[in-house]
Amino acid sequence: MPPATVPPPQSPEAPPSPAQTLHQISQLLADLLPSTLAVASFASRWQVLRSKLAALQTLIAEISDSSHWSENPLLPPLLPALLSTIRRIETLCHHCRDAASGRGKLLMQSDLDMAAGWLSKQINDLELLLRSGVLHHSTAIVLCRPNSASSKEELTFFVRDLFARLQIGGLEFKLKALDSLIQLLIEDSKSASIVAKEGDMRCLVSLLDLSGNDSVRELAVHAVTLLLSAGDSPRKSVFEEGALGPLLRIIEYSSVQMKEKAAMAVEFITADHDNAWAISAYGGVPILIELCKSGSLIAQSHAVGAIRNVSVVEDIQVALAEEGTVPLLIELLISGNASAQGKAANCISILASTSEHFRNLLLQEKGLQRLVHLFHECPVADTVEHVLRAIYSLSASESSNRVLSGSTMFIVQLADLIKHGKNIRLQHLAALLLSRLSISDSNKTVIAGCMGSLVRLMEAVKPDGIQEVTAKALVVLLTVKSNRKELVRDEKSLMRLAQMLDPRYEAVSKKFPVSVVAAIMAGGSHGCRRRLVAAGVYGHLQRLVEMDVAGAKKALQRLSGNRLTSIFSRTWRD
Repeated sequence: MPPATVPPPQSPEAPPSPAQTLHQISQLLADLLPSTLAVASFASRWQVLRSKLAALQTLIAEISDSSHWSENPLLPPLLPALLSTIRRIETLCHHCRDAASGRGKLLMQSDLDMAAGWLSKQINDLELLLRSGVLHHSTAIVLCRPNSASSKEELTFFVRDLFARLQIGGLEFKLKALDSLIQLLIEDSKSASIVAKEGDMRCLVSLLDLSGNDSVRELAVHAVTLLLSAGDSPRKSVFEEGALGPLLRIIEYSSVQMKEKAAMAVEFITADHDNAWAISAYGGVPILIELCKSGSLIAQSHAVGAIRNVSVVEDIQVALAEEGTVPLLIELLISGNASAQGKAANCISILASTSEHFRNLLLQEKGLQRLVHLFHECPVADTVEHVLRAIYSLSASESSNRVLSGSTMFIVQLADLIKHGKNIRLQHLAALLLSRLSISDSNKTVIAGCMGSLVRLMEAVKPDGIQEVTAKALVVLLTVKSNRKELVRDEKSLMRLAQMLDPRYEAVSKKFPVSVVAAIMAGGSHGCRRRLVAAGVYGHLQRLVEMDVAGAKKALQRLSGNRLTSIFSRTWRD
């Protein structure tokens, strides 16, 4: 039976100083390289080893010339192991030259391959130290973090040193380096771009592996999360090195705190829609759904945030439907977790706007009732916005429209939002719903007080479409006679309406105030006509007819209903 392969011998009990070890390595390489030329057996393997030994000789010479190599804490621990590897190769060289050594061919091949592997790893470590530049600087066990006054060069050196410690150092070095990296990213968010550029993201991502040290992995998740939150460039760098897969595994198998941090990181990754496809590729949808069901409040919030982010991707929408996401989202609406509520409402609004299939699923799960309840109770403007968008999408259904139209409480709250709200996006959505619903005349009368605010909102430039929406909502309310009279008795609203009709006033598209005038005059009220003409509406409409503004001719005809109009208009022209 052939003897077992012997690993590289350990360094002696009383090792020489780093300088002595480096000198020994240099001398041994100088003797060994010529000796390998005399080896006739295993020629291809010795050619590989000879090439690596020559590269190592060059690196050792560079290290010797580096001004502060002996002060760097990362290099001395590497030298004894490197010396052992070279001595092992020297022994193998003697065996290959001695035909009577008695070692089997397969065993020798294995030993040579293992020696080449050890040497490659050690060469990579030395190359990393030299490339980072840390051997040319005096360094301590823990570097001082750069501050706001530090130069870019100082920050770059600090980052390179940290990542050298992560790649080469032992557990203590890794923990201290990660802690320093985290503090740097917390104290200076701008440093993230330099970390992403100068640091080895693949190394950082590798520390997320479940087979590694728990403490290292926890700090690595924190550092990765900070990088992902720092902007597009760092996020792209981390994602492209494959961080999503390990993060999802952490969510599956780690502690509560680790799940929370990993879920936050996944939410940041998926904030970039170009990355969203990867959730499906890594089987992430069921993992996130399970976290929403069983995770802590913090983990729930980040998990539903990630689901929200990927819900815009058509292929993932199919997976969301198949995995039963809709009932879960609706439950989160009443969970009491404000952050999760907002993100769930956002996700529901996205899904409700995509297809009839999702709208039906939401209605089957009593989603409309949950959304309306949250609208009545929620004080958070962003959540209310998502809720209203979802309700608007569901209101396309005849049954939903009927339910909403019959709810006086819902309609009154929409009107209050328009009249008293300070968030124009919410006012826009409320007006949008009023314009779509089939509101009873009695409820139109109840909410007549919001008409003045609708007229004022017609002058708004943003958000897009608000002028059209508010005009349509006004037209809906003006189908009631008492509302028409109330609007023209409101001097401020009447003057605003007249100003919007003035051809010289270019902030508002004329077809919208024209449609409101036509709605006011739909009943042919003499009182409404007198007030409109007195406000100058008649003259403006005449000019708008000449300009071929849509609806102006019809509105003018309604306004020119009797002799009284002619008298007023003649007086106005004079």
